[in-house]
Amino acid sequence: MASKKHIIADILFTIGTLFTVFLVNLFLVEHFGTKTMTPMIFVLGVFLVSWQTQGYHWGIVASVISVLLVNWAFTYPYWAFDLMSPECISSAAVMMIVATMTGALTTRLKQQEKLKAEAEKERMRGNLLRAVSHDLRTPLTSIYGSCSVIIENFDSIPRERQLRLLKDIQTDAQWLNRMVENLLSVTRVDADKVRLSKHGTVLEELIDALIVKFRKHYPNQKVDVSLPEGFVRIPMDPVLIEQVLMNLLENAVFHAEGMKHLWLKVELQDNLARFSVEDDGCGIPQDRMQHLFTGLLESENTVDSTRNNMGIGLSVCRTIIRAHDSELKAGNRPQGGAVFSFALEMEENEYVEQ
Repeated sequence: MASKKHIIADILFTIGTLFTVFLVNLFLVEHFGTKTMTPMIFVLGVFLVSWQTQGYHWGIVASVISVLLVNWAFTYPYWAFDLMSPECISSAAVMMIVATMTGALTTRLKQQEKLKAEAEKERMRGNLLRAVSHDLRTPLTSIYGSCSVIIENFDSIPRERQLRLLKDIQTDAQWLNRMVENLLSVTRVDADKVRLSKHGTVLEELIDALIVKFRKHYPNQKVDVSLPEGFVRIPMDPVLIEQVLMNLLENAVFHAEGMKHLWLKVELQDNLARFSVEDDGCGIPQDRMQHLFTGLLESENTVDSTRNNMGIGLSVCRTIIRAHDSELKAGNRPQGGAVFSFALEMEENEYVEQ
């Protein structure tokens, strides 16, 4: 589907560019009686086509069409073809060279951009691995220690302490489970051969399932939900978007010190559904803002595993949202607290007002 869209876009751009160039030349001939600029303007058109389209072939096609147009409309005998004239042959040679060189340069630049993206991907993976190696060690050590204490002193430990140790094990196990889900989400999105499972998802059903799951983990934390009225269906991978929203809500629980209110909002604007998670806590320190999505957050509190999933969770969230052709944004609210937001494109006729 993506390749078909690129092909259609390239065809339309080629036709539009050549048509514009043709009209400009007609205007110059009609009003100023000059044809000296005609070849250069067509060369410019070939350059633009070669630069903006995929591969070499559209530039070559534009070169052939430009030569024919120049020969037909702007070379004597007018409005007739004389393909063996020296002007036609020289124009064809020049435009072919321009198209080939521009296509080669554009291809090289795109390859460099691809290599840069791959390097960024590897850097992100390295950050994730370094963060995971640190973050997993603490809860695993805690689980192992608590289990050892219970096993070695089962008959002598009071029941209350046993329950407290088991509660600690449960908490660390839940955190490890969320970490594994995050890493699996990154693997699923980042793998070259795996595509998003996107389909029309009913917004209300998605949010209801999310809130039910969130309340199981955090029964004491209220979330104020604001949704648009009416039936809203959004093309997305619902499992991954639910993962994003869960991570953002959990980040607020773990990091928004002093938080009294937590909001989950969805607003419709044109053909976009804008999601935001807001809190009235301490906000995001400026020195952390630039490291927020890297997967590594250097902090004096990194030894506390139950509060250190922020970097990993936000790295996952950004990866998932980028896979949906959007961008995850973070900032501080003017009233205090943090806000994370992203927008998903809606298909036409996916919103029915009630």
